[in-house]
Formats: sequence, structure tokens, C-alpha cells
Amino acid sequence: MIITLDGKVTFRGQRYFIIEVNGVGYKVFAGTETLRKIPQNEAKVKVFTSLCVREDAMDLYGFLSLAEMELFETLIGVSGVGPRTALGVLGVAPVDMLKKAIAAGETSYLTKVSGIGRKTAEKIVIELRDKMGKGIEGSDEFRHEEDALEALRSLGYSLREAREALNKVPQDVKGAEKRIKSALNVLGKGK
Repeated sequence: MIITLDGKVTFRGQRYFIIEVNGVGYKVFAGTETLRKIPQNEAKVKVFTSLCVREDAMDLYGFLSLAEMELFETLIGVSGVGPRTALGVLGVAPVDMLKKAIAAGETSYLTKVSGIGRKTAEKIVIELRDKMGKGIEGSDEFRHEEDALEALRSLGYSLREAREALNKVPQDVKGAEKRIKSALNVLGKGK
């Protein structure tokens, strides 16, 4: 199994990138956020990978953190959730927020992903709630983050802009109002 690749990026497309390691190019599928963060122009990068084998294909999926890769592998362990759907789930929010959503039983968070309906979201929550709930503080923090995200979106920021701003807010800033104010400061500095 290929766990990491360390080399230079020779191509970056809409669904995958090519990383060259010692003269061998690997086609690595990735989510939109990962692809956005992958450097271009022969820049060096190290990615964690998961190899998915099917009857007709052997595909590599790449991630910038070990936590993302582990959550991806956990998600594809749920029947009915394939690699592309798991990448979609990872694109919804940071790994820790996804774990909190699953632990809190928030199926609405998962149904935002194309290809995941209410039944599949419930199945993910039922199968993974106990795994995600270990060592994770609960639903109040998750709800504050959701409220902050929705408030920023209602102010006209895109989902991606709101998520990125909230990711830059220190985790010790608690409560929806404080997180919103901090995120607005982050967004204001970016302009």
C-alpha cells in the first residue's frame, strides 16, 4: 500500500493532480480544497494517500494531512459510501468539524454533499457516531460553529470564504457571536 508520496507536482486538474516521484508520475485524485492548496509549477509536496482497488481500477486518493486520510478511509468503510462521495464529505468542513457533526448526529450537515441523501447520512451517523464521539467535545461547540457559518453566509460570503475565515479563528474563541466577530476581522484583513 502506498501511504505517502513526496515529489513535485507536474499537473493539477479539476479532479486530480500528478505527482512525480523519482521519475514516476502518480495520478492522485483529491477533493476541491486539497487541489486548491496543492502547489503548481513543479513545486515539491508531500501527500498522504489511500489506494482504492476495484474490479476495473486502482485509484490513489491524496490528502494534505493524516487526519483527512484516516477520516476518508473510515467513511469509505460505510457501505454505500464510495471514494468520490467521501471526498465530497471532506469538502464540506474541516476534519474536526465533520467528526463533531457525526458525533452530534447532525445528518443535515452531511446531506449538503452531492450524492448523500437523508438515508445515507443517517447510515453514516449510525455507523460512525461512536467512533467519532470518542474524545470529542460535544454538540454545543458544533452548533456554535454552524450558527457562525450560516451567519457569515447570510452576510453574503460564500461557503468557502466563511469556512476559511472560521478555520483561521483560534479554537479557544468560543460562542457563535465571538467566532463571527473574529471571522469578520479575518475577512476584513483579506481585502
